[in-house]
Amino acid sequence: MGNKSSFLEEKLMKTYDVSNDQDGISGKRLAHRLGELSKIGLTSQNGSNRPGFSLEEKQAKELVAQWMHSAGLEVRKDGAGNVFGRLAGKNKRAAAIVSGSHVDSVPNGGHFDGPLGVLSALEVVEAWKATGYQPEKPFEVVIFSDEEGARFNSGLSGSEAMMGKVDINEKLELTDSEGMSFEEVLNSVGLSVAGYEKASRNIDEIDTFVELHIEQGKRLEQENLPCGIVSGIAGPSWLEFTFSGEAGHAGNTPMNDRKDALVAASEFISKVSQLPQQINDTAVATVGKIHVTPNGVNVIPGSVTLYVDIRDIYTNTRDQLIDQVVDVGRQITAKYGLTVKHVEKTRVPPVPIAEEKQQLLEETLTDMGIKPYHLPSGAGHDAMVLGEKLPVAMIFVRSKDGISHNPAEWTDLADGVLGVRVLKSFIERLQ
Repeated sequence: MGNKSSFLEEKLMKTYDVSNDQDGISGKRLAHRLGELSKIGLTSQNGSNRPGFSLEEKQAKELVAQWMHSAGLEVRKDGAGNVFGRLAGKNKRAAAIVSGSHVDSVPNGGHFDGPLGVLSALEVVEAWKATGYQPEKPFEVVIFSDEEGARFNSGLSGSEAMMGKVDINEKLELTDSEGMSFEEVLNSVGLSVAGYEKASRNIDEIDTFVELHIEQGKRLEQENLPCGIVSGIAGPSWLEFTFSGEAGHAGNTPMNDRKDALVAASEFISKVSQLPQQINDTAVATVGKIHVTPNGVNVIPGSVTLYVDIRDIYTNTRDQLIDQVVDVGRQITAKYGLTVKHVEKTRVPPVPIAEEKQQLLEETLTDMGIKPYHLPSGAGHDAMVLGEKLPVAMIFVRSKDGISHNPAEWTDLADGVLGVRVLKSFIERLQ
């Protein structure tokens, strides 16, 4: 295990130019810490397996907490297992700037999704320590619990608990793949339901939340840029559609006398894929799950149930797209003489990033000689939960080939260090 994790550190350092180290930031320290975290929950494919509320996630948090202590931070853990490392500001009564992410992973995931954001925020503190800088406002490094949701197919548990956005009865009904209840899982890592319920925080204590994260896409790579400015976090809506026709014999039913639910559903899927670009360049729609009944080789499909995932960073255009998708379903079923019904499974509010925060990031990048580039986040993040009530900003760092949630996930150390420099400068501008 040690050799494999040291390989991650060695690979990060192999092409790294130490001249990128500036103002107390150390690429070697960042690479070493990423390598040390990769040892915890390491899979046979060199991936990461640290489900939320697992002993592996707890061990990773405890390791980062040790580094927080060494950096001079005051460390505490709340009832949801979230870890906070606090650096006092010159103005002790000011609300804090908070930055961080998560250290849990999907099964056999990568080593950068989450940990890079946590360790970058900690590296900002290390840099300040090396240069003798104390911020005007308090600064906190945070590790949120269970962002990915791999355990219960329901993530963002730590940030939701901190923001008081929890339906505890809903949580208590959850069970994992091994049949363990939410309460049993919490107990297994030294937490409790009562503590989880009490994890909410007074949001007046927080000035701004800043999350650095790998992009998990290809836009920055295509633009040949190390990092970019997130313009907003898309809010997903999931719709279940059921197209109902008539099952029949594939050989004895003439083509002009059929009510084939799959033919109608296929046309629907094709048209749904064309709708987002008619609205704007940040909207997306995906049909990723489909059930055909009776699902026989020689049977005309009588019923098709499918699911549409619709996302955008703006509520009005996301909802406009939802309406258009529903209308297309009705038009197609009328054309084929079928019926359709739809059920909305979820509708999460998008979180646009305030223009003033994006502008400040633009100035930060421009001063560093990096072209400011704005891009949306199609994936959910802890910043999405905090952004419902707090000012937030997000920085994306380039992902190789856009790969994520996979052992092949990769971000060059030079890009990671540039991300730390951007984060550090941006936080200093927020003082």
